[in-house]
Amino acid sequence: MSGNFRARRPPSPPPGAGHPPSTAPFTTARFPHPRQDHLDADARREAASKGYAPGRSRLNIPSGGLNITSGEVKLLIGLVLVAAAVRLYRISRPNSVVFDEVHFGKFASRYIKTQYFVDVHPPLAKLLITLAAFLFGYDGHFDFKDIGKVYENVPYVAMRMVPALLGVATVPLAYLTLRALDCRATTSLVAALLITFENGLVTQSRHILLDSPLIFFTALSMFSWVGFCNEDKHKPFTDSWWTWLVLSGLSLGAVVSCKWVGLFTIATVGFSTIYQLWVLITDIRIPPKLFLRHFTARALCLIVIPLLFYMTMFQIHFMILGSSGEGDGFMSSEFQHTLGGRGMEDTYADVALGSEVSIRHLNTQGGYLHSHPSVYPGGSKQQQITLYPHRDHNNDWRIVNATHIDPPVISESPNGLRYITPGMRIKLSHISTEKMLHSHDIRPPVSEVDFQNEVSAYGAPGFQGDANDDWILEIDEAASRDRRDREAVKRLRTLRTKFRLRHALTGCYLFSHKVKLPEWGFEQQEVTCNKNAVRANSLWFVETAMHPDLPADAPKVNYRLPGFLAKFLELQQVMWTTNAGLTDRHLFDSRPDAWPRLRRGINFWVKDHRQIYLIGNPMVWWLSTLSVMAYVAVRGLLILREKRGYKDFNNTTVVKYDNLCGFLFMGWALHYGPFWIMGRQLFLHHYFPALYFAILLSCGVFDFVTSSLRPKVRLQIAAVLCILAIWNFSKFSPLAYGTPWTKKSCEAAKWGKHWDFSCNDFLDDVS
Repeated sequence: MSGNFRARRPPSPPPGAGHPPSTAPFTTARFPHPRQDHLDADARREAASKGYAPGRSRLNIPSGGLNITSGEVKLLIGLVLVAAAVRLYRISRPNSVVFDEVHFGKFASRYIKTQYFVDVHPPLAKLLITLAAFLFGYDGHFDFKDIGKVYENVPYVAMRMVPALLGVATVPLAYLTLRALDCRATTSLVAALLITFENGLVTQSRHILLDSPLIFFTALSMFSWVGFCNEDKHKPFTDSWWTWLVLSGLSLGAVVSCKWVGLFTIATVGFSTIYQLWVLITDIRIPPKLFLRHFTARALCLIVIPLLFYMTMFQIHFMILGSSGEGDGFMSSEFQHTLGGRGMEDTYADVALGSEVSIRHLNTQGGYLHSHPSVYPGGSKQQQITLYPHRDHNNDWRIVNATHIDPPVISESPNGLRYITPGMRIKLSHISTEKMLHSHDIRPPVSEVDFQNEVSAYGAPGFQGDANDDWILEIDEAASRDRRDREAVKRLRTLRTKFRLRHALTGCYLFSHKVKLPEWGFEQQEVTCNKNAVRANSLWFVETAMHPDLPADAPKVNYRLPGFLAKFLELQQVMWTTNAGLTDRHLFDSRPDAWPRLRRGINFWVKDHRQIYLIGNPMVWWLSTLSVMAYVAVRGLLILREKRGYKDFNNTTVVKYDNLCGFLFMGWALHYGPFWIMGRQLFLHHYFPALYFAILLSCGVFDFVTSSLRPKVRLQIAAVLCILAIWNFSKFSPLAYGTPWTKKSCEAAKWGKHWDFSCNDFLDDVS
């Protein structure tokens, strides 16, 4: 053997394999000081990849999760008190409806009255606000109709306290998140104060709005995930490891249950999880069974738990909203019949000449073919035909034979009834007014185009009508196929058969769409005869049928009521469609390119020479944007230097802050970037979740820039930043609180030429 033979060191334990006791070789006589840099090359490389400081191995790092001192606990209590003072100050003012309290206050009323409604946002935040209203005795009878309407018998302060308190709770979460990311206490304090005195976040959290709960659960998700990552580095599959992971899953479920923007938070955690799994699967020290345990645990807690939480919120939503309400029209006929007051008795399955029927449109939320004594103000000036969403005797029609000779007996019942078969020529007689469904070559009142004809009710008692009353029934076989009723494609059957009505003379099809008639038409849905009819908008079905010659024991049918899963999936589709349809321009909407620059805000409320206007803290806003740009520039420079042979990523400080800032930048990008591809209405407050990440990123940059400075100098710089933020906040605070302001002060605060808060609404002198 050679005299210079050196024994190979034992292999490093796999991640999470635990740590040897403190009496390990690092504390032997040869290595008396474990804090000195006695790691070998492999250990130093691993420490650098984890972001540990030089000389600090996994043997002496603190345990996972979160570690703070008793002094920091007192500091957190102080931060909470300051945040509460800022967000709860004059929360009872104004005592009238502000901005979207019009919508979310109204939804609370609907919950309390159990009346079904449809909103584009999931229910959790609305349920929390409703709970506060219910506990303080609200009866749901205030209509929240107009901005500026004074509250009467509404516990609006309690309702505003929900987003306000969640806004307060976001402040310590920001502190704890940065501490868990191994930032200094000074840096974490700066982040907490920047969020405390961010005017936009303060304004948004003081009213009955959903963004403050959204940001709170976003912050909670990030804090829980960072805590889990720390625990995972320390030792996986412990009780605390599972606690952090389950808490992460519950938080993700909560954030997506407030707004669908929470999907971006899930994406942030998702990408981080994929990276973790990639590191594990490429580590040859990790056996397949251990990797499978890691994968299964994450899939269970980060996919299954959030999904179950999200679905549970909708189950509560359906349980509360058990009565018919203004949202019925958005849902299918089957869904509507699960609501109280919308149930229907069994009806005859057979439809024949002489049957009295109610006919519903298939596509636009199932309104009824309807007529009433009012007439069109123009055109033919004949009786109106509309689509009406509620049951009414004016929805009843009688099917009449329209052939000049007896129709061929293709299908006949044992009682001699002549069933309605494809190609049969019929008339529809409106029972209450004794007029026929009619069309002619006259343009409709709203859709005045050449391929649309007016549909009216025409005739008089005893008048047989004319050929313009005749319609040819065409059964749509694809839509009518039903395993429960194979006759539905052969003849007209109640509920099962979907059909079109073609006008016998002009060839146009009975048609409806979402266009509403003006006030003279009671804002009901327009019905026309369309020569270029889209198939989906020209399909109809019979909901109820009655014939005097049918025996009581004749076959009957009813709606097949959907279960929870079917209702849940249908509502998701309705929410998506409704959300995508919000494309109309708004006076205060803005596009994503304007948000990081704080180009303009939103006017929330103006009354009594006071104004609430959503505008961010310029110092906080622009500093966070500059930090995002700085990270991108520095990261690009590091990549360039690496290509040129520099070893920056062997530096533990660089690796630590690259991981820290890279994670926060990913959160910012995923919460901001997707808005660029959205065509719907967008407002400044849609940037708030991204702003939260940008603020944390700016503090991460601060921690890096000041890492080589003495603590006293770092504290002085932090104090300057906080003082500037507080000064900016106080400068614009009258717009957050709706307190008196003068025209002169208002004009002096217009630093951006696109800031359009109205200075003319203020007085010349506060006194």
